[in-house]
Amino acid sequence: MSSLPTLPPQYFAREDESADELFYAHPRLTAHVDADALASITALYDRYLCGGRAVLDVMSSCISHLPCEHGFTHVAGLGLNAAELAANDQLTERVVQNVNVCPELPWAGGTFDAALLALSVQYATRPVDLFAEIGRVLRPGAPLIVTFSHRSFPSKAVAVWRALDDGGHAALVEHYFEDAGPFGDREVIDCRPRRRCGDPVYAVIGRKTATSDAPR
Repeated sequence: MSSLPTLPPQYFAREDESADELFYAHPRLTAHVDADALASITALYDRYLCGGRAVLDVMSSCISHLPCEHGFTHVAGLGLNAAELAANDQLTERVVQNVNVCPELPWAGGTFDAALLALSVQYATRPVDLFAEIGRVLRPGAPLIVTFSHRSFPSKAVAVWRALDDGGHAALVEHYFEDAGPFGDREVIDCRPRRRCGDPVYAVIGRKTATSDAPR
């Protein structure tokens, strides 16, 4: 059990509290950061997903950023827009689900070798519940790789995210990991490409502890 204080509900308020399904009803078949930033995410995955065969892409869309040469046998994508998931040719399984309403994931414990949460953590209104569920479906030692940039849809980003800078975002994601329970030490990485004038990319990576069982 984490010793961290629970973040108050108002931290997760949004300017637009309408149903997420309405906001994301129109498919956005585009990347949300520039090409160099996308390449830096793929390079990060190339480093950390060696040997993994079953991958979960949470809050997924039309792009999973996975390196093609790894030969993943199962890539499950869970997102809000069916058309975006259908356009993602790296996925072998597609699940439409709003994790802000229902963070419980439809897979058995220990199903995946890795989980990805790319460029979307700022929209999670129940992040600790979600991280705990991701931990449940990961195998021991498997990483959860959370990447983020400075871009967002401000009206759907939670209040605490909007109030922080990049360093604060990393500390907040670390808080989510620690409060969720089933993860060990975190690693914070500055993935920004050498061309610093482009979109920045940061990552926080935690691995499921070998002794973790079901979440709280």
